[in-house]
Amino acid sequence: MAAALRKNAALAAVSVIVGLVTIEAALRAAGYTPRKFHATARIIDPHWKLLLDCYPTNPRGYFDIDLRAPGSRARYEHLAPLRYESLRHRTPFAVESRYNSLRFRDAEFGAKTPGVRRVMVLGDSFTEGQGVKEPDTYARVLEQRLNAGGQVRFEVRNCGRRGADFPLLFQIFDEILRFEPDVVVYGMVLNDADQSAEFHARQTYVNDLILDRGRATSDRHLAPDMGRLDSRLLGFVRDRLETRHTTRETTRWYLDMYGEPNRDGWARTQGYLREMNRRMRERGGHLLVASWPLMVDMEGEDPFAAATATVSRFCLAAGIPWHDLRPALKGRPTSSLWVHPVDMHPNELAHRLAAESLAPVVRKLELADR
Repeated sequence: MAAALRKNAALAAVSVIVGLVTIEAALRAAGYTPRKFHATARIIDPHWKLLLDCYPTNPRGYFDIDLRAPGSRARYEHLAPLRYESLRHRTPFAVESRYNSLRFRDAEFGAKTPGVRRVMVLGDSFTEGQGVKEPDTYARVLEQRLNAGGQVRFEVRNCGRRGADFPLLFQIFDEILRFEPDVVVYGMVLNDADQSAEFHARQTYVNDLILDRGRATSDRHLAPDMGRLDSRLLGFVRDRLETRHTTRETTRWYLDMYGEPNRDGWARTQGYLREMNRRMRERGGHLLVASWPLMVDMEGEDPFAAATATVSRFCLAAGIPWHDLRPALKGRPTSSLWVHPVDMHPNELAHRLAAESLAPVVRKLELADR
């Protein structure tokens, strides 16, 4: 009996070894190595009038600026004369953003045109349209959809500002009220909430599920992580485990932002939203909170559903119109909605789908009281 058990164990061990060797050979034959990209880059003039978001590759052929082209050098080298040569080699593909005097990605704001409804879209880099050409941002597409076939005319102004969270978002809201918006659409992203000092100190993740720092590297020549003798199978397993761990920890951080660990910060955020709604209603206008999803697991269940539900319940109780943008994007391959594999901001497709989802909601909201 003991001999038979030893024989079976030996056969099982041999089978496992053969299987592992087969997988290792297959990964080597496929040229597998954990995929890395040069980190994205940004160059901007000192007056915040012109900015380039620069990418290492152009997987969809969408980026129409190539810093390696002679015309691009003549046009953009002055933005970063000491870095330009490095950028054109490492991150040659770019998207241009131009800003008005308020540092919004739009034309200068002026008085409202009589008879035209003014919609102002407030938010962070999702709203500004990081990595997306200006005509493709959801503010511009929303304007087109609102004016398609209707007798009432709308203008939509983009008041997005990358990196803006509360309380800065409230300051921007206060700033744009003087331009007499009829509707303010706040494109909310889950990382917008105010944070208590204690909660902010927990922010130790390396991948915020918007910019994939785990796959970005500043290495000059993109040297592979593994040498010729390194196991591809172990590299594959390590890559998957690291990705799973980072995603799990980051997801927990987002969920906790709307729970007890950030109770004070979320309470302040609710106060800002109530005050924004009060001021708009006082002027006879409307605030609409439009919740952007993080571009994660769009094919399946929302890992951040609990946080989104918390925002939704609050808005309902406070009498603030709320619209979920995830259903408009759900079911599509997640990566098809990204600006780039290391920049998971919504791309031009996601912006268009969001605008098409928002248009009937904004139109109904604005015309309800007329």
